[in-house]
Amino acid sequence: MNNGTVVRLSDVHKTYRTGEMEVHAVRGVSLEIQRGEFVALMGASGSGKSTLMNILGCLDRPTAGRYVLDESDVSGLNRDQLADIRNNKIGFVFQNFNLLPRTSARENVELPLLYGRRGLTNAQLREKATPFLRQLDWKVGKIIIPVSSPVASNNASQSRAR
Repeated sequence: MNNGTVVRLSDVHKTYRTGEMEVHAVRGVSLEIQRGEFVALMGASGSGKSTLMNILGCLDRPTAGRYVLDESDVSGLNRDQLADIRNNKIGFVFQNFNLLPRTSARENVELPLLYGRRGLTNAQLREKATPFLRQLDWKVGKIIIPVSSPVASNNASQSRAR
């Protein structure tokens, strides 16, 4: 792509079919996002924002149109190929914390590294995760969460685990 374009959508559509009913969640969206650019997606409830975000995040595929991410057409990739793209090119910030409740803070940080297919040993995972947690200074209120203790399971406690 030219001029640092990292995302290009061309006439993207997403239609959900349930029986005979069709829901047109996204209709003909075209846009370009340049490398380093910040973009806000706004619209009324039900306007297709989440559906479009799912497409941009390679969690879903468009029904029609073309999606080019970092010079690769991802419109027709299969689930495994999309998972590789998500793992290597896309970062997500969720409204919910999505921490695994029975897993330690360190193990929650290590999990994406496991999906990376880099074949890291447990010692290497720990070596990468522990300094990151120290840098973030994981705390619940005034009590530091031990790296090996399970993360609190409710959102209020998870929001304090930063």
